[in-house]
Amino acid sequence: MRARRTGRDSHLSREFDGVFGQETIERFLHTSYDQFAGRSTIPNFLPHIAERFARQRLRALAKVEGHSIDGSKPVVLFLCVHNAGRSQMAMGFFQHLAGDGAVAWSAGSEPGFEVNPSPIAAMSERSIDISREFAKPWTDEIVRAADVVVSMGCGDACPVFPGKRYLDWTLDDPAGKTVADVRPIRDGIERRVRGLLDDLGVPAQH
Repeated sequence: MRARRTGRDSHLSREFDGVFGQETIERFLHTSYDQFAGRSTIPNFLPHIAERFARQRLRALAKVEGHSIDGSKPVVLFLCVHNAGRSQMAMGFFQHLAGDGAVAWSAGSEPGFEVNPSPIAAMSERSIDISREFAKPWTDEIVRAADVVVSMGCGDACPVFPGKRYLDWTLDDPAGKTVADVRPIRDGIERRVRGLLDDLGVPAQH
């Protein structure tokens, strides 16, 4: 497993060459790995998940420290409790509609083990694939890098940083619901995402 993590180190080292040193990259990869090691349902997928999460965290840190990896694109962070339904659908719509015009991340205050199947199915009806997403926690650098933080049901557990713009979207939790029950939640999320994009001045691509 160490060899596989070393290979991930080299991928990230090339990507963030000139931005972060090897020690920082290794630390972020290894702490990201530890975040999922105790609750991954697919051990063979763990190195890939850790690399994806470390990449997101490094991009966030780069923005916090004034590097221009994502340029001046607005960054929106969607938060819910388990990062298994509402926040994943919101991120899916945002990425689909914003294209390269903005950046979206999602996280949970108590992340679950996987994205719930009904939201995956409901989003596939709109030709948006969130099946390869995974539940993940928020970290300080991710919240600090966000221009807008959208909370959906995480209440007092959602992180609060001074100077951030916060939005609270009241939406039913899709956990345990059928696809038919999730569709109205999905459609409500899409309306809110479109409104947010309009407010940010990012043209919707679809």
